[in-house]
Amino acid sequence: MSDSVRDGAEQHSAVTEAEVEALVRGICFKTGPPRCLGVEVEWFVHELSSPRLPVPPERLRTAYAALRTLPLRSALTVEPGGQLELSSPPAASLMECIGSVSADLAAVRALLREAGLGLSGHGHDPWNPPRRFLREPRYDAMECCLDRTGPEGRSMMCSSASVQVCLDAGHEEPGPLGLGRRWWLAHHLGAVLVAAFAHSPLARGRPTGWRSTRQSLWTAMDPGRSSAPPLGGDPRASWARHVMDAPVMCVRNAAGPWRVPDGMSFREWTRSADPPDRSDLDYHLTTLFPPVRPRGHLELRMIDAQPGDDGWIVPLAVTTALFDDPEAAEIAYRTVKPLAERSGSLPPPCNPLWVAAARDGLTDPELHEVAVACFAIAAEALPRIGATSLVRGAVAEFTERYVARGRCPADDLLFRFHEKDIPT
Repeated sequence: MSDSVRDGAEQHSAVTEAEVEALVRGICFKTGPPRCLGVEVEWFVHELSSPRLPVPPERLRTAYAALRTLPLRSALTVEPGGQLELSSPPAASLMECIGSVSADLAAVRALLREAGLGLSGHGHDPWNPPRRFLREPRYDAMECCLDRTGPEGRSMMCSSASVQVCLDAGHEEPGPLGLGRRWWLAHHLGAVLVAAFAHSPLARGRPTGWRSTRQSLWTAMDPGRSSAPPLGGDPRASWARHVMDAPVMCVRNAAGPWRVPDGMSFREWTRSADPPDRSDLDYHLTTLFPPVRPRGHLELRMIDAQPGDDGWIVPLAVTTALFDDPEAAEIAYRTVKPLAERSGSLPPPCNPLWVAAARDGLTDPELHEVAVACFAIAAEALPRIGATSLVRGAVAEFTERYVARGRCPADDLLFRFHEKDIPT
């Protein structure tokens, strides 16, 4: 969720409604042959001696100051609740991406271990209520804005973590690697990824009724901020309209608290007596959190953080194989297509398909059937995109342990909870 932005706005020329739409079309989808990918991995930091207890803020600040001295290739950022995020640089291959992030994570873990701290991968904090760690104008405004529609916003900010896979937007031309196909596939395969990798069934020490509590937060939030645009037609035009009609989270102010408008869309702002400038548009784009966010590339945001030191590698490898190998992308498209009938008229994540994925995981028979097929497609494609035997083995192990059995990582946590052997 991290977005590097400046605190406060400089004076620039106002942008018109037409200019905004043209800018959004130009900056959010940059087409060409898929050549690069990336991953953003978020983690909860915990005490090694008592993993369920929150780390005191001073200990976190000291640890993060030390981490920032490490020579990492990935960008290291901190989320509002103190979650740690590593964002890889664009990589030319799956193995390059895995190699650079794995090396950075090893260095991060070693330094944290010296301080008595560790990392854990959960889509939602299983034990503790939301707690703000960062006190910055952006997050003060975000909290104020999101509180208007319920408590889910604070939980999203402070208690959630994910694996975000970043893929090139694709060719301008139609076909399995074309922009239109990849955009459609991301929003329908996305439900399968939610179900297969769900890993957040607990909150405050109790089951929530969802395999992915994290995904349920997005479903309950303001759809203008957390939903996808309508999926029919040209992705650029659809996204541009969505950006224009989305509510403005905040109006930045270098001299004091940021203003939090109530219900003002960006389109209405452009028509006001004090219209936004280009920097306001750039900032507005960082306050929208759909399941697939176009940022020049496609940022797939629906996957829960995974268990284990290397659990993040499996969703990265499977997703990359299904999108960037042309043969796999074509077969995946045909495999996922029947799921579109369950979506109805609502966009993700609020439609029945995505709700079932978050609530039921792979106990949903249709999602289970499609997931089994998609993981098999990915397994065949992984050698073609250069995946090593270790990566292929990790995918095969995950497939056998979870997908083949209609399970997801959340089911392990639920089993242990009901067996009174609650995991730490």
